[in-house]
Amino acid sequence: MNIKKIFSKKKRYEGYIYILPWLIGFLLLQLYPFISSIYYSFTDYHIASAPHWVGLQNYIKLFTTDTEFLNSLKVTFLFALYTVPGKLILSLAVAVFLNRSIKGINYIRTVFYLPSLFGGSVAIALLWKLMFMDTGVINQILKIFSLPSVQWLGDPKVSLFTISLLEIWQFGSSMVMFLAALKQVPSSVMEAAYIDGAGKIRAFFSVTVPYITSIIFFNLIMQTINALQNFTSAFVITKGGPLKSTYLLGLKLYNEGFAYYKMGYASAISWVIFAIIMVITLIFFKTSSSWVFYEDEK
Repeated sequence: MNIKKIFSKKKRYEGYIYILPWLIGFLLLQLYPFISSIYYSFTDYHIASAPHWVGLQNYIKLFTTDTEFLNSLKVTFLFALYTVPGKLILSLAVAVFLNRSIKGINYIRTVFYLPSLFGGSVAIALLWKLMFMDTGVINQILKIFSLPSVQWLGDPKVSLFTISLLEIWQFGSSMVMFLAALKQVPSSVMEAAYIDGAGKIRAFFSVTVPYITSIIFFNLIMQTINALQNFTSAFVITKGGPLKSTYLLGLKLYNEGFAYYKMGYASAISWVIFAIIMVITLIFFKTSSSWVFYEDEK
């Protein structure tokens, strides 16, 4: 009996050793910065000097005198409003198209997933910038059809939509989730709907959509979080311009912390973003009971 206890303890200690690298990384690279940023958000902290406690002044400044922050807040919400519905609709449409048994369908699905593998990289963002510049490929195509050129990145009314297209283009992960959900819709239920006289469109909205609402809900939350934290596209393609029309909160946070070295102020911005994400997520969860259908509720 004692031998068994010794071996069980040994196995338990071995388990701790195996997770030790992850545990150290979690404590030093995630938990400590997370907690310390709370303290820094209440301080006037520059990299070259020690933190100085200022209480709520950073937060008061954000919502009262910092017009740049208020503009970034508006731009970020507009960015989420463009990208989240756009990505969900496109990914669901593509998933419906790919939910069929035809020759080479697996290769076709791989091609549609590729944008999600490369879309978030700096290289793709630079390529997007080259495509949509005044002399880029998109305007050259418009000229072929005798259409006027568009200042995709130079017009404040169009630039936010342009970088939103890059985010919408990365629909692969949502598409895979929708495709898996569509595979779970019972064929017998669809057949019953057709027998009752429902057309394909009616059957899709009355039968298919209710069966995949849980996946719609999941993708809605994940894509909203990603949109509110977006940084790469605005930083690489437009630098927040023109006229701050693409100055997302992620870019504002970066500039305050790493361009102006106002770490305390940047920490306050990060906690505002965190609070916004938490509130929106809670609203989604509170309202989900009225439209999300789960398998065990049948």
